[in-house]
Amino acid sequence: MSNANRVAITGLGCICALGGDAKACQEALFQKRREPGPPTLFQNTLQIAYPVFEVSTTLPVASHVAPQGLLRTNALALAATEEALQEAGLLLSTIDPLRIGVCIGTTVGCSFNDLEFYAEFLRRQKPDMAPVFRYLDSNTGTFLARHYGFLGPCQTVTNACSSSTDAIGIGAEWIRAGICDLVIAGGSDELSRVTYYGFGSLMVTSTEPCRPFDKDRKGLNLGEGAAMFILESENRLKARHGRGHTYVIGYGASCDAYHLTAPSPEGAGLRSAIQKALAASGRKPEEIAFVNAHGTGTPDNDKVESKVLHDLLPGIPFLSTKGFTGHTLGAAGAVEAALTILSLKEGKIPASPGFAEADPALPSAPVSQTTTITGRVAISESLAFGGHNSVIMLEAADD
Repeated sequence: MSNANRVAITGLGCICALGGDAKACQEALFQKRREPGPPTLFQNTLQIAYPVFEVSTTLPVASHVAPQGLLRTNALALAATEEALQEAGLLLSTIDPLRIGVCIGTTVGCSFNDLEFYAEFLRRQKPDMAPVFRYLDSNTGTFLARHYGFLGPCQTVTNACSSSTDAIGIGAEWIRAGICDLVIAGGSDELSRVTYYGFGSLMVTSTEPCRPFDKDRKGLNLGEGAAMFILESENRLKARHGRGHTYVIGYGASCDAYHLTAPSPEGAGLRSAIQKALAASGRKPEEIAFVNAHGTGTPDNDKVESKVLHDLLPGIPFLSTKGFTGHTLGAAGAVEAALTILSLKEGKIPASPGFAEADPALPSAPVSQTTTITGRVAISESLAFGGHNSVIMLEAADD
């Protein structure tokens, strides 16, 4: 990919169980801190308390910025967006709002916050309609566009666990196509009682802190968070004498449609997505410094992902940061892309959290200690229900 076609990331904001902002997350990456616990954001009536990775209930959004009645998914999104805009150093009043796009990935979004309304409705009572109007006003992409007055293309991607990886890839394509000069792209998701019970019923949640790729892995832990990126065109960056700290240089997506929840045993969809991202970037596999894998800690996902990485990117170190954050669902791709960028800045990756013993059934294993990386290119990948797979390639700016 030529420099003229690269898409710059000039601002990054991240909030998850690792920390309340990107700096805190970067510092925590190498502290081997894992602190999942029972959910506190909702009542759990199950006999089993599956541990989750919650964000502190006090979100770092200034009262003069946050609208009244802001729902949690959008509060997380707003906090990360404010941080990203601050790092980018943008004066939004100087940019044509028609040239600013918003593309956000989510799954839970704000759609599962109205259980009392549904309960009253099913009891044939007459519930207050306020939750319905709140839901209709809470589409995360539309919320951010309305909040800041952006008038360019706006999309909320709900593509299961690959949603925000797709959102970043789509936002970058808008810029390459000349549709936008600037895009707010990323993802946000909150913990919800519905998803907590739902994943429990699928029998893929672990009663212990998750162990991606480990021999004794027992499933995933749910988490929550948001990560947002300011994407800018090279032309706009030069015009304002700015500089990107990272670049989106490739994006690939595919769907094998093998099963409603399970990945293709041969990883056909993930293989295709990686190959498409490599082709778009013009890079060779040996130029990849590391891979931030999807790595949920479930038997099927880790087996398939390990095989594909062994076949397509042999010898390239990889890890799963879900051991630090839990599975943040629609926000996972964005949060993991943020942690990928922070690792590129550090020039090293942490030991894959939760991994202790290699599984002899897997052809490759993640790093088990802090590992210095060479090169400036990394891959962040997402696998989703329905057989969807998304991959983005990120390159740190040359100092």
